[in-house]
Amino acid sequence: MQRKINLLLFFFSLLGGGVAFVLGELLLSRRPYDLPSIVLVGIYFAIVALGVGLGCLIAEMISPRLNGLSWKQRYLGLSWKLLPLTLVLMLGVGVLTEFVYELNFGGIKPIKNVVMVIDDSGSMMQSDPDNSRYAAADALVRQMDEDNQVAVVTFSDESSVVQPLISLSSSANREKVSAVISSLQTTEGGTNISGALTEAMNVINSDDKAGRGAMVILLSDGFSQFNTATELNEYVERGIAVNTIGLALDDTSGSNLLLDIASVTGGQYYDVTDANRLGDVFQQIYDRLGDRTLLTERSDATADSPYYAVVRILALMLIGITLGVGLGIVFDNRHLAKSFGVGGAVSGLFAGLILEFGLSGHSYWDAIIRLIALLVLAAIISLFTFVVPVGEGRLSRRGERNAAASAPSSEGFHSPRRNRGSKGF
Repeated sequence: MQRKINLLLFFFSLLGGGVAFVLGELLLSRRPYDLPSIVLVGIYFAIVALGVGLGCLIAEMISPRLNGLSWKQRYLGLSWKLLPLTLVLMLGVGVLTEFVYELNFGGIKPIKNVVMVIDDSGSMMQSDPDNSRYAAADALVRQMDEDNQVAVVTFSDESSVVQPLISLSSSANREKVSAVISSLQTTEGGTNISGALTEAMNVINSDDKAGRGAMVILLSDGFSQFNTATELNEYVERGIAVNTIGLALDDTSGSNLLLDIASVTGGQYYDVTDANRLGDVFQQIYDRLGDRTLLTERSDATADSPYYAVVRILALMLIGITLGVGLGIVFDNRHLAKSFGVGGAVSGLFAGLILEFGLSGHSYWDAIIRLIALLVLAAIISLFTFVVPVGEGRLSRRGERNAAASAPSSEGFHSPRRNRGSKGF
C-alpha cells in the first residue's frame, strides 16, 4: 500500500474530461430527439465517465504506475470489458439525481403559463417595420408543449387582451392563437408599460390554475414612467418572473427600466438590436421556462432556494463517488476504487459548489463553468491516490482466480527452506 501519483493519468483524465465537455455541450445545445432533461443529464454524465475512464485507462496502459505491471500483463483485457459498466452506473446515477432535483417540494408549481406582452406603439414602425415580433411570438406558440397555456396582451397608450389564457393541448387552440397573433398590426400611440403589466397580472388572476406557475415575456422599444419599487409587488410576492426584451433601444432609460423590471421579479433582460433575432430570443426564454437541471442555472421559483442548492451539491458528490468507484471497477482494483471513490466525494463537493455559485444563465459563461467543474472533478480524483494509499487487490472473482492461479503455491514457496533445513541436520 503506497501513496503515489501517475502524472500521465492526471493529464489524460483532464484531456478526457475536456473531450467529454465538448460532446456534452453539443448534446445540451442540440437536444436530439427532444430528450427529456432527466435522460439528457444521465447521458451527459455517462459521456463524462467515458471520457475520463478512457483517459485513465490509456494512461495506465502506457505507464501502469498505480495498478501495477501485473495488471497490464494479465487483466488489461478485463478492464476494457468493465469500462461499459462504469458508463451504465453513471447513466443510472445521473438519471436518479436529476429526477430528485426536478421534484417540486414546498408547494412549488412548475411554470406552465406564459403571458406575452407585446408593444404595438407607433415607434415600432421604425424599430420593427416588418412585424418580426409577431412572427417570433407565433413561432414560439407553435413550439410550446401541449401542457402549456398562453395569453397575448398588446399595448401602446392602452392595453388590450387579444388572447386570454388558453390551453395548447389541442391543435385547434394552437391555430386559434396563431391566427390572433397573425392579425395584429402596429398602432399609433405611446408606451404604457405600467398598464401593460397590470393587464398581464389580471390575465393571470383570471385563471385559478395559473397562480405561481406563470411567467411574463414583455417586449418594448420605449420608456414610460414606472415605479419598480411599488408596481411590481404582486409579481414579487407571487414569484412571477417578468422576462423583458428591449428592441433597438437607443435611450438608456428604456433599457435600464426593462433591466430593473426583470431584476426585481427574478427574470432576465435581453437587449436586441435587430428585430430578426427576436425569434431566437423568444425561444431562448421558453427553453429556460422553469429550467431546473443539475447542469444549468435555476430560473424558476427555486432560484434562491437553499434546499435545491444542497440537493445539487449532494448530487454532484454522489456522481463524483460513482465516477471514482467506476474507475476502480475498470481497473478491477478495490484499493483504487476506495481511493478514487473518496476523491470523487471531495471533487464532487467542489464541482457542485462551482456549479451552484457559478452558473448565471449566460450561455457562454455557463459553458465555461461546466468545463471548470468537469476538470476539477477529473483532477482531484486522479490525484487522490496520493492521499489514500493504493496497492494491488482484485475486485472481481475472475481477477482473484487469475491472481491465485498465477501465484506460486504455498508448498512450492516453502519447500526450498525445508530442504535447506533438512540438509543442515
